[in-house]
This record gives sequence, C-alpha cells and structure tokens, in this order.
Amino acid sequence: MTVATRPLIVNRDRLVRSIHQLAEVGRLPNGGVCRIAFSTEDLLARQRVQTWMAEAGMTVRVDAAGNIIGRYAGLDPDAPALATGSHIDTVPVGGWYDGCLGVLAGIEVVRVLHENEVRLQHALEVIVFTDEERSVIGSKAMAGQIQEGADYYCRLDGTPIQPCLAKVGGDWDQIHQAQRDRSQIAAFVELHVEQGGVLEHLNRPVGVVTGVVGQYRFAVNIIGRPNHAGTTPMHMRKDALVAASQIVLAVNQLAVETPGDQVATVGFLQVSPNATNTVPGKVDLRIDLRDLSESHLQDLVHQLEQKIQAIATATGTEITLRQTLHIQPTLAANHIMGTIEQVCEELHLEYAHLPSRAGHDAQEIGRIVDMGMIFLPSQQGISHSEEEYTSPEECEQGANVLLKTFLKLDQIYAQREKI
Repeated sequence: MTVATRPLIVNRDRLVRSIHQLAEVGRLPNGGVCRIAFSTEDLLARQRVQTWMAEAGMTVRVDAAGNIIGRYAGLDPDAPALATGSHIDTVPVGGWYDGCLGVLAGIEVVRVLHENEVRLQHALEVIVFTDEERSVIGSKAMAGQIQEGADYYCRLDGTPIQPCLAKVGGDWDQIHQAQRDRSQIAAFVELHVEQGGVLEHLNRPVGVVTGVVGQYRFAVNIIGRPNHAGTTPMHMRKDALVAASQIVLAVNQLAVETPGDQVATVGFLQVSPNATNTVPGKVDLRIDLRDLSESHLQDLVHQLEQKIQAIATATGTEITLRQTLHIQPTLAANHIMGTIEQVCEELHLEYAHLPSRAGHDAQEIGRIVDMGMIFLPSQQGISHSEEEYTSPEECEQGANVLLKTFLKLDQIYAQREKI
C-alpha cells in the first residue's frame, strides 16, 4: 500500500452532500424518495453514481445483471478485489439512507484513497446491485443463484425482465456471465442502516452484524364450514377463524417461548365470507419465520407443523401448510467481524453484535465470498419511509469504520496470499 502522508478520514460534508444530491432524484413532495428499479428515476440515479465513481478514479462497467461496478485499481493486478456497495433503488415511498448510504460511503472511501494517492494491494470495488428491493436479481446473479426463468422476474405490472435489464445495460440472455467467485472477490463488506431500533435502544453507534437471517414463509389455508351465526350451536361449529386465531397465537408462542433469537409473524389474514352474522368458513393467512441458524429454523418448522395438526383436530377444520419462500441464512466471516470490532475500538466507538433480520445484497454475495456488515442506527427504528434518518455524524462514523476496515483487510488478505 502506498503510505499516506496523514491519517485517512472521510469528508463528512462531501458524504452528506452526496446523500442529499442522490435523494433529489425521485424525491417526493413529502420528502421521501420513489426510485423503483428500472424506472426513469432509477436510470438517472445510476448515471449520477457512475459519474461520481469515474470522478473518484474508478473504472466503471455494467455487468449482464445490470450491476454497476466501480473499480479502483490495486497494486497487485492478480489479487482478488475487496468489495463494498449496496443498492440505490427504493420502495415506492422510501427514504434517503436504505441502500444508498452503503453505495455512497463506498464511493467516499475511494475518494479519500484517490485524493491521497493511496493504492491498496487489492483493487477496491464499489458495487450498485440491481433491484434489491423486489427481486435481488443483481446480487443473486453475481452469486450464481439465478435458477428461475425469466417469468419469475417479470415486474408487478407484467413488464418482462428482458427489456428492464436492457435499459440499465444488462442482458438477460447473458446474465450468468455476471457470476463471480473467490478468485475475483476476496471479501465483501456492506455498510447499511439498521432499519430497526436495536442500536438506538442500546445507545450504540455501530452494529457488528453476525449474519443475515434465513427466512421461511408459509401460506396457510383453513377450511371450516360457513353457517348461520345465530342458529349454529357452538359445539357444532367448524369455525375457520377460531382455528386461525389459535395458529396466530401458536406462532407467537413458538417465537417467544422457544430458546433462541428467532422471530415469527403472522402479518396477513383473509377471512371468508367475512360477514358479521356468519361463522367463518375459510381463512388464508401467511407465516414468516426468521433466524440465523438453518437447523434451528427447520426445528421451528417441525414444531409449527405439529401445532397446526393439533389445532386442525381440535377445531374440526382442514388446514394445509404450503411453503412459499425459503432463503438460507448467511453468516458473517469471523475475521471480518473481528476487524470491524478492532476498528471500532481504535476509533473509540462502542458497538453491539446483532443479526440482520432484513435481507440484503450481502446475504447473496456472502454465499460465495467472505462477508461482513456494518450497521448504523436508524432513528426510532424507522426505514422504508420518508421519516428514515441517520445523522451526519453517524454516517461519518460508519464510513470511517468502513474505510479503516478495508485498510486492515487489505493487509490481512495480502498476508494470506503469501502463504
């Protein structure tokens, strides 16, 4: 590494200015941001980010999945890159920080290296992943996890994925060419706002993420017998909503009473015929289970199946459980967590360990390379909202942790490569 003449620190004003400038693209009257993947606003934001990358001394390319890859060359052209990044697409009413902070902090890290004429042994890549909010197609493609057909990735309005990718410089027919491996990327570290309230509750400025949780989702269909609410005695009923209520309570009990750090939610309920004077005959509900351990998740699913069978017997209803989603957890690499901890201690920043219970691009990339994540507090735990906020000081602290983490990882991987 070229030796810097002074300590390397990020420029807070420049970082915050970048956050504000990017938030202007797709800004809503309420102060939030709407920048749906592949929209006009998304394309404008992507152009702006590519310009900033080039100005920071990076070469810029777009892969077949539409991912933007800015590369700041290292001293060793044969060494795999160190990588960071996130996404800049948003939900329909999003905030300024989710995803965007990780991209802009990565660019700021490169700006600092470039203006100080510092080169790491490894190239440093800043990646903007395509469509994180809906399909995660960009990071899935880079991890070699695209196993579904094109129809799976069509937009909610029915627009095929092929013209969407073409608009951003990708190519569905060549999407497997976006796949990369450890010979190309040694480690990926993503800086992200927490999107929850744990760090704020603990009064910790930094979160060292232990991994991204796995998810199981189930569609539950309950068939009872609709009947007159006044003339049907209680002991003669097959009430689908009573069965559903017991399932809701059982799911909550499963998460609360089982040892571990799992979460479980019923967030969708649809009752039929949904009339005041009719015994409910049918209920559809959805279950979401999340934990950092795949084996623990499987045990929870087994317990859930037993509870549902018992409820069906007790209520005289027919209950079917259909899995609709299975995402395996991804653990953070121990040496990356340790490096982040060391940096925090050197910067006199208190930190807490916590899992990410929301999905991120790091979850997919972590399936093929060493992965770590740095969380920053979200005020009141709010995200995916115009009220999303992480202070300039917190953004600066996080970007400095990211910068110094890469300086240390550069040395760690250089030593490994000599062995």
